[in-house]
Amino acid sequence: MTSSRQITLHSSSLRQSGYGCALMSPRPSPRDETRPLIGIAGRLNRALQNFLETFPLFAAAVLMAHMVDRHNWMTEWGAGAYFCARVLYVPLYAFGVWVVRSFVWNVAAIGIIMILLSLVVRPG
Repeated sequence: MTSSRQITLHSSSLRQSGYGCALMSPRPSPRDETRPLIGIAGRLNRALQNFLETFPLFAAAVLMAHMVDRHNWMTEWGAGAYFCARVLYVPLYAFGVWVVRSFVWNVAAIGIIMILLSLVVRPG
């Protein structure tokens, strides 16, 4: 029997018995399971997930406006509204102020819409 075959057989017997290195262990450790975040940490995580859903659209809209050279009041106000609203959104979400938070989220969405509208409408 070759030495590499002996090592393979030995490591497979260790794996079946539950001993050996942690990478080969079939038993999960307590760190393998993620616990849901609760309280402010959970709300901040949900605010981050919400940001990750809206930011790609904002970034694409700003890049498109830049590529077609549409720098006017609509793009500036839209980008400013999105940025300010997203900055305000985080503490409002963290502390659970849901009515104002919804309003602020809509301001950010209107900011994105303003940037997209500036691509198709030439404001005077």
